[in-house]
Amino acid sequence: MLQLGLDIGGTKIEGLVLDANGEQVFRKRIPTVKSSYQAFMDNLLTFIADIRLTVGQPLSIGIGLPGAVDPVTDKIKNCNCLVLNGHDLWSDLIQALEQDVYIANDADCFALSEAVDGAGANGNTVFGVIVGTGCGGGMVVNRQLLMGPNAIAGEWGHNTLPGYDIQLDGLSQPCYCGKDNCIERFISGTGFTERFNQRLGSNLTAQEIIAAAELGDGEAKGYYDHFIDAFGRSLASVINVVDPHVIVLGGGLSNADAIYRDLPKAVEKYVFSKHCNTQIVKAKFGDSSGVRGAAWLPSMHAEAA
Repeated sequence: MLQLGLDIGGTKIEGLVLDANGEQVFRKRIPTVKSSYQAFMDNLLTFIADIRLTVGQPLSIGIGLPGAVDPVTDKIKNCNCLVLNGHDLWSDLIQALEQDVYIANDADCFALSEAVDGAGANGNTVFGVIVGTGCGGGMVVNRQLLMGPNAIAGEWGHNTLPGYDIQLDGLSQPCYCGKDNCIERFISGTGFTERFNQRLGSNLTAQEIIAAAELGDGEAKGYYDHFIDAFGRSLASVINVVDPHVIVLGGGLSNADAIYRDLPKAVEKYVFSKHCNTQIVKAKFGDSSGVRGAAWLPSMHAEAA
C-alpha cells in the first residue's frame, strides 16, 4: 500500500505519497484554511479526495501537525493552527474517510523520518531536534516514537536552560509558555536572533550573525560562543538521561555548518562521561522530514502491533 503523509502548518498543508521504499510518488501543497474548524475540514478532505483520485491506489494516512492529541480527551491541544484546538480531529477524519488515520506532532514526525531512512537510520535511539522558530524535538527508539501519558515526549525546549546564570546567560528571558529561561529562548532561531538584535539594535538573521562570527567580529563571536555553550549544556542534559545514538538537527539554524564543528566539543564539556559518542548530524531530508515522517506513521504502528 502507498503511504500518504500530510504536514499541516499555519499557512500550508503539504501532501506526500511514498511507496514502500520511501520513494516519492506524488507531492502537492495547498493553503491552510483557518476561518473555522468546518472550513479546515472541508479543505483537508477535498485535498485527500483529490490525492486519492490522482494516485488511484489505496493509501494509508498519517498526519503531522504543530500540536498534539490530548491522551485524556483525544482532542487537539497546543496547536498553532488555532481552529483545531479542542476538536476531535482524529475521530472526525476516521469517520469521514472510513479508514484508520494516525496523527502525531510535527517534531515527532521529523524525528521519525530521520530515524527510519534519514540521517539517524544507523542508530537505535534517535533524538530529533528542530531549532527554528521554536525548539521542538522527538524521540525514536527502534523506529518507534516514544509517546507518554502527557503527549509531550521530546519537548526539551521548555525545560529551563541548564545551569542558567545571569552573569553568563544575561537577563532572565520570559517564554510564551509562561515560564522563564526556557531553552527555546536561548537556542531557537527566534531566540538567538532576537536577543542579539535587541542588544545591538541590529536586524541580522541567524545566518548573518554566525557568518560575522566566522569572520572574526568580536560581538558576533562572543554571542555565537555563548549560543554553542548553551546548546551544549542543553543537549548534554538530554544525553545524560536518554543516551541517544544519534541527534539529528533540523530547522533554520541546522543549516549553519559551523554548528557541527563546534557543538560536539561543547556537549562533551557537560555530559556525564569522559567522551561523548553520540553523533550530531544534519537532517537528511530537511524541510521534507515532517511530511515524510507523517507518511511513515501507519507503518510504525503496524510494526508495533
